[in-house]
Amino acid sequence: MAVTPQTNTSLASIAEALREHDDFVVCGHVSPDGDCIGSQLALAVALRSIGKRAACLLAKDEAPDARLAFLPGFDELVFAGSFDGAARTFVAVDVPTRERIGEHAAALRDACGLSVVVDHHAVDSTMADLTYVDPAAASTTMLVWELAGLLGADRSGDVALCCYTGLVTDTGRFQYQNTDAAAMRAASEMVEAGADPAAVSRAIFQNRSLPSVRLESIAVERMRFGAGGACALSWISHDDFEAVGASKADAEPIIDALRSVAGVRVACMLREQGDAVRGSLRAKDGTDVAAVARSFGGGGHVAAAGFTLECPLPEAVAVVERALEEALES
Repeated sequence: MAVTPQTNTSLASIAEALREHDDFVVCGHVSPDGDCIGSQLALAVALRSIGKRAACLLAKDEAPDARLAFLPGFDELVFAGSFDGAARTFVAVDVPTRERIGEHAAALRDACGLSVVVDHHAVDSTMADLTYVDPAAASTTMLVWELAGLLGADRSGDVALCCYTGLVTDTGRFQYQNTDAAAMRAASEMVEAGADPAAVSRAIFQNRSLPSVRLESIAVERMRFGAGGACALSWISHDDFEAVGASKADAEPIIDALRSVAGVRVACMLREQGDAVRGSLRAKDGTDVAAVARSFGGGGHVAAAGFTLECPLPEAVAVVERALEEALES
C-alpha cells in the first residue's frame, strides 16, 4: 500500500460509511476503459448484494467500448446528463478529479450528501469527502475487490468477473510492470470466486473488429522511431478512421503493436479527436511516461499515461517527437 497524501481515510472506513448510506451513483472517467467500467459495475453489484440501490453513470454521452458488453450491467450504464433516478451518495472509481468526470456527473456529485473516491491514479488534488488513492494497486478493481469484501458483499460471480476484467486489462494481460505479487494473488482470488480468464480473454483480446486490424496496419506502416530506436510513434487521422470504417474504440489496441517491437522502450499513439489530438503513452522499462504526459497537461501512471493537445495532428506529431527524444536521452 502506498496511498497518496490526498488520501484521508481507509477502505474499511469507506465501507463503514457506505453501509450507512443508500441511493448510490457510481461514476468513472471519460473514455472509460476496462478497469473503469469493471470497477463501476463490480461496486454496484456489491452494493446491491447488501440491499443498497446503485446506478452506474457514464461521464460522457458516448458508447463505451463494445468489447466490454459481456460484463453484467453493461447495458444499464447511463449518461450522467440523462440520469433521473435518486442520487444521494456519489462514488467515483478510477478517477480522482472533477475534470475527468464531466460537468453532468460533477453536478450530481455536488448534489449528493456524501462523495467518495476510490482510485489508483496519483494526483495533487481530490474532489470527495472520503478519498482513498493507492498508486501501488495494479488496478482500481483490486481496491474495489477489497472494498467489496469489507462491505460483507457476495464477491462470487459477477463481482469477481468485473474485478478480474479490470485487473487483466490494466496489467495488459499481466505483462505490464504493474503486475506484481499482489496483483497475482488478487487475480487468483477472483478466479476462485468465479471469474473465467479464458472467457474474458476471448471477449476482450481475441475479439477485435476487422476495421481495428486495418487501422493497426495503417499505424504500423507509418510508425516512426526515435532515440536510436527506443521510441516508436504513430498516429491515426479522421480520414484513416473513415477509410476503414473504424470507431474510437477500434484504435485502443494499436499501441500494443508499437510497444511490442524489439528495442522500443516507449510507445506513443496519437489520434485525432474532434479538433484536438489524443495521445497515449506506454513504457516497457522504468521511463516515466506520466512525466511526459504532465508536460502536455495530462497524466497517468509511470508506465501508462495520456494527454490531449489542442493543435493540428502534424503539429502534435512534431511536438511529441521532440518531447520523447528529450525524455529518452536525458
